[in-house]
Amino acid sequence: MQYLSPVDASFLRMESKRTPMHVGGMLTFKLPDNASPDFLRDLLQHMRTVPFMPHPFDCKLARGRLSKLAPAWVKADLDIDYHIRHSALPYPGGERELGVLVARLHSHPLDLSRPLWEAHLIEGLENRRFAIYFKAHHCAIDGVGGMKMVRSWLSEDPTDMSGPGRPRAAETAEAPRPQSWKTRLGKPFKVAGHQIRTLPELIKVLKEMSAPGLEGGTRAALTTPRSLLNRAITQQRRLGTQLLDLKRIKAISAATGTTVNDVSLAVCGGAIRRYLLENGALPEKSLLASVPVALPRPAGKGGNAVAGFVCPFGTDQTDPLKRLQRINRVTSVTKQQLLGLSATALEQFTLMGLSPLLLGQMAGVLSKVPPFFNVTVSNVVASKVPLYLRGAQLEAMYPMSILFDGYALNITLVGYCDRVAVGFTGCRDAIPSLQRLAVYTGEALTEMEEALAAAMPPPASGAKKKRARS
Repeated sequence: MQYLSPVDASFLRMESKRTPMHVGGMLTFKLPDNASPDFLRDLLQHMRTVPFMPHPFDCKLARGRLSKLAPAWVKADLDIDYHIRHSALPYPGGERELGVLVARLHSHPLDLSRPLWEAHLIEGLENRRFAIYFKAHHCAIDGVGGMKMVRSWLSEDPTDMSGPGRPRAAETAEAPRPQSWKTRLGKPFKVAGHQIRTLPELIKVLKEMSAPGLEGGTRAALTTPRSLLNRAITQQRRLGTQLLDLKRIKAISAATGTTVNDVSLAVCGGAIRRYLLENGALPEKSLLASVPVALPRPAGKGGNAVAGFVCPFGTDQTDPLKRLQRINRVTSVTKQQLLGLSATALEQFTLMGLSPLLLGQMAGVLSKVPPFFNVTVSNVVASKVPLYLRGAQLEAMYPMSILFDGYALNITLVGYCDRVAVGFTGCRDAIPSLQRLAVYTGEALTEMEEALAAAMPPPASGAKKKRARS
């Protein structure tokens, strides 16, 4: 058996009917010009015969007396026809029909008695396109791990017909040797010893994050305003999508001395501000984003390697540039503090952030207590160059994520080539008109460009005269 890490186990324990803890992705592809009528049937057969999911998706959760206390992976016999499914869209097969189907698929929890993943090949998308939707439990993979997994299915070569293929040897975990009861019981004490030794550095960073002058951090999380986005949720989900031009985001980043992630966060803040204003529900205080940060992970390691912090969205700020600079001040300081921690201290920090959510969700009171943040916003990169699946070009990848009870919206951004795909996962009943919020991100980006252009000094009059004389 292979035991789940404390962070991975936390996502498993937060699983419920209303809050399934799986993440997913919707990938759209354009058929090759020379695609045969059997292209999708051949692709489906390939996926059913050639293993393409890495460890631990060849395993299932162990069942036994200690399974709830110490969940673990055990090898499983894979029923491939259960895990790989084939769907077709009703005519006209547009983006709306695709979104409705994928939102419905994402609403259903995974079967915890089986390997924790599903893949759906979807045909009938207009303009000679098809889609793949997959989902996997968050206890087995995080956003960065998911991007690496998808990247391994695809190729930069449009003539490569091999994928998706068998995981590389480095990604396949060796079968663990049987352990004695003495070894198994002694492991938690060994881990606890490591955690105790790292407490001083963790306490030091927590104090820095609680400093009165820092707008983010633990102090801000204790005063998070309740909003329209923080309601009790149902099982049903809705998907909103938007594509942003990465060159435009990078231009703002360069002109303002901020990062691409800062600009993306500010754009989301602008969209949320407008959405709440239109619903007459904008709090006086700024909403807070929970921002995950990817951590280094050993080759072939699954599960979660992530920490996170809270940052103001600047929804109380009318000026888009002031909103951006405010976000940049917090992210610059907090990321530096987190990346200075050891791996063990980072795991403890992550567990501290998850503990209130875990306890509140297990007790059924999470939607009733004051929120610790308002929305989670993740940002990952898929590829900077075009990718292909057996000659079919990947057009876009829209991420879908988890929702906690009382946290009815999640935003995930994926960079691919020259665009950023923004995926909004929302509770169907708590967040009305979710696609309108997605559209507002595009308009918030334009608003920021206009504010930047207005703030730029006009060209010197002397330069104009000099050009005129020449």
